[in-house]
Amino acid sequence: MASLTERLDGLRGAKTLVLKIGSALLVDATTGRLKAAWLHCLAEDVAAAHARGSQVVLVSSGSIALGRQVLGWPRGPLSLEKAQAAAAVGQIRLARAWEEALATHAITTAQVLVTLEDSADRRRYLNSRATLAQLLAAGAVPIVNENDTVATDEIRFGDNDRLAAQVAVTVGADHLILLSDVDGLYSDNPQINSDAEHFEIVREITPEIEAVAGEGVSGLSKGGMKTKIMAAKTAMQAGCAMLIAQGAALRPIQAILDGARASWFIPQTTPQAARKAWIASMKCQGVISVDAGAANALTSGKSLLPAGVSKVSGRFHRGDPVEICTSDGRQLGVGLAGYSAVEAEQIAGHKSAEISEILGYDGRAALIHRDDMALQ
Repeated sequence: MASLTERLDGLRGAKTLVLKIGSALLVDATTGRLKAAWLHCLAEDVAAAHARGSQVVLVSSGSIALGRQVLGWPRGPLSLEKAQAAAAVGQIRLARAWEEALATHAITTAQVLVTLEDSADRRRYLNSRATLAQLLAAGAVPIVNENDTVATDEIRFGDNDRLAAQVAVTVGADHLILLSDVDGLYSDNPQINSDAEHFEIVREITPEIEAVAGEGVSGLSKGGMKTKIMAAKTAMQAGCAMLIAQGAALRPIQAILDGARASWFIPQTTPQAARKAWIASMKCQGVISVDAGAANALTSGKSLLPAGVSKVSGRFHRGDPVEICTSDGRQLGVGLAGYSAVEAEQIAGHKSAEISEILGYDGRAALIHRDDMALQ
């Protein structure tokens, strides 16, 4: 069992870190105004993580809470239309606040608004993954929020705990931190029961763990402990370690690194292994046959380029799983197609530089990226 020191060392060396910030931490419940001092201190934590070599994604609530204050709407439930209008007003202010706080540390920010459909649909999922990957590679910090201005109940995550977990899966994060109004998971509500047991380490989401998850008490936050446990299940299945930690203190990430109490949810696999297993388990929609040179390149860890494709079979769309085989029918693995079957047939056997001329638009160099395949 990893010691606290080892877990903290893993967090310090995180390749990709996702931070979820709830409305109650970011917006004053009484005035409805942004907690600017707290935000600037968290920006210091983000800058410190960047300096250690970590890529950082922020999943930030707060747009509706900020927007309703500007519009003069009192606290209490809002209709869907009013919530969407408040989000439209508040999102501008939220993005600007993050931009200004991180610009102090010479960090570029990007706004990314998503809905549940963006992760449920494989093509949208691949587009989101590619965009976020480019932003992180460029050193930017994506500020992610649910697209409340257009999302309706049937296409909503509904809370940013589960959204943060899905973002962590999308970017292949190795650590996810949910900054909360409590310092972790307890056997009972610690605000009511002073004898409630704190869970420092959780290695499996059992029915017993799910049973102790209560509801949140914040007037601004939608997510309670139940949504955090649901987020933990998603993250752990994807090989991502998750923490629930107290976020109200200034420099909350540094406080964790200094040993502040938190609940750690430890996965049994890595993000890379979990993603490969997920791809390998899919039902294939077609077959892409490759020549000997491409087969050797794939086993050496390369992406599949159109030039190495000898035949395309089946009907599939971008993002669908396809079987990768040698010309004599030996299966090499499964991959997520970067092009539809029609497009793949058109560019098969051609160099990547010819794709734009053949398809009429600038496409991706790889027909299947190495990160989107699971070889046998």
